[in-house]
Amino acid sequence: MARLRVDAAPPGEARELLRACCGSRRWVEAMLARRPFGTLDALLAAARDAWFALDRADWLEAFADHPRIGDREALTQRFPETRHLASREQAGVDGASDDVLTALAEGNEAYEGRFGYIFIVCATGLTAQQMLAMLRRRLENDPLTELRVAAEEQAKITALRLRKLSDVPA
Repeated sequence: MARLRVDAAPPGEARELLRACCGSRRWVEAMLARRPFGTLDALLAAARDAWFALDRADWLEAFADHPRIGDREALTQRFPETRHLASREQAGVDGASDDVLTALAEGNEAYEGRFGYIFIVCATGLTAQQMLAMLRRRLENDPLTELRVAAEEQAKITALRLRKLSDVPA
């Protein structure tokens, strides 16, 4: 039977593993305090509980740890520690037309201007066109609603990343 990698790791390594999943320092510390988790289900439940116990500032810290959707340059230069995760998550922008990429860039700018943080979406399995449509719809949200939507998207991203690092050989 496999053990959870985050349970088996020494504290420093566990901190780095968790940090790659979510950029909120308080979330990482809350998760470290809850170790060991024992099962993937327990890990995912603890991650969600810890995430939604945080405040707006913690959420914004996590959001800032992501590149903009479609911004490949930022992905490789500013976010090297999560590049291996985010590049696969944003695979839907690969091969997108210049028009769609331009619209995403413009939409990202409008979103950030309206809400004060980058557009957060769990991009796994979505095409660039689908992400653009979501971005445009979410621009219509009021700020409080959008913060909750973005927080839920971050929770999905974190869960996907936790699943990717969950097991090590026994």
